[in-house]
Amino acid sequence: MIDHVDPAGLANWHPTPEAAGAITVLDVREPAELAVASVKPDGFTLLTIPMGEIPARLAELDPDQPIACLCHHGARSMRVAQFLVQNGFAHVANISGGIDAWSQQRDPSVPRY
Repeated sequence: MIDHVDPAGLANWHPTPEAAGAITVLDVREPAELAVASVKPDGFTLLTIPMGEIPARLAELDPDQPIACLCHHGARSMRVAQFLVQNGFAHVANISGGIDAWSQQRDPSVPRY
């Protein structure tokens, strides 16, 4: 199952009791997008892997680790979240609204594009 979490509620998304403070935000945007805007790892681990590279780099991700996927508005990250669940990942969320919502809800210093 894929949870949907908004950026403001990410810190409260704990799919398991031991997940508190152990969330990985997987930013699946392209390098050019990352150059424009990126999130700051504040209470979570940030990992950036472009969507197209996820299948080849799947071994870099821990299937037992809670992973919240992030893109620009939420469509690509949802596809990645579905892929992760299909490949045995147990605790997956899609960050609703992507980095655009992140800028509006969590950190207005993140540029909107």
